Amino acid sequence: MNEPTASTNPEESAPKPPVRIFLVVVDDSPELPVALRYACLRARKSGGKVALVTVLEPAEMQSWLAVENLMKEEQRSEAEQKLQKLARDVNRLTGTLPALYVREGNPRDEVLALIEEEPSISILVLAAGTDPEGPGPLIAYFTGRGLTRLRIPLTIVPGGLSDDALDAIT
Repeated sequence: MNEPTASTNPEESAPKPPVRIFLVVVDDSPELPVALRYACLRARKSGGKVALVTVLEPAEMQSWLAVENLMKEEQRSEAEQKLQKLARDVNRLTGTLPALYVREGNPRDEVLALIEEEPSISILVLAAGTDPEGPGPLIAYFTGRGLTRLRIPLTIVPGGLSDDALDAIT
């Protein structure tokens, strides 16, 4: 009888490293394209993938439930359309489709919850704001008290980088 033989090729027997997933928070900030491009370029060059999350913040108290529900549906629809557009951009830059997430609640809490729920997410990518008011609320939180709650590295990209600068550093 023929018995299976062990492979002598070390590439065949070595376990493949897990795919690195770069998580980008989708919001209305002008720095979003910088964070997205950085994550896409890093994913493409490292054999990784991109994940996009948008967080719908709760609406202010509405006195009519029907109006509140309609507003939530419209907000969710707009968020999904934005994610689909960005997914096409990611596909163009990386050759792969991103994972898409829509969450509801406080952005920092929802980002942390998603990172905990999805062990494949390996890097959080944020772009810093360029205005004098500071880098933005998520960066302020994750570089302060929230840093101890992250189980993955945080990459902060300067929000004013050009496409050429991003291409040069990735």
